[in-house]
Amino acid sequence: MSIPSPCTQQCRLDAATQTCSGCRRTLDEIAAWSQLDDAGKAAVWQRLLALPMAPARKTCARCGAVFECGSGGRDGGCWCADLPPVHALPSSANEGGDCLCPACLEAGVLR
Repeated sequence: MSIPSPCTQQCRLDAATQTCSGCRRTLDEIAAWSQLDDAGKAAVWQRLLALPMAPARKTCARCGAVFECGSGGRDGGCWCADLPPVHALPSSANEGGDCLCPACLEAGVLR
């Protein structure tokens, strides 16, 4: 079975870190990907999965508020990890978006 590329098709070089801001691979990892065996590809994936989540600015699908996703939590991760674990909210709660702002997510979780 072939290991898929981490590429997200949002390729932009972060000049400070010399990594792709889309998939977070180094330039060396990107250049070598097609030549790596499965063990090498798995090692790249393990490194990427061990990275802390990169914060992103998002727009709430419910109320339209702009918020930061991926930071602000008690342990340095995303603030949403501080909420009680629940199954996904009903699709009507987030209207097809991938993330809700803190106020809307908390209102949906605590219903």
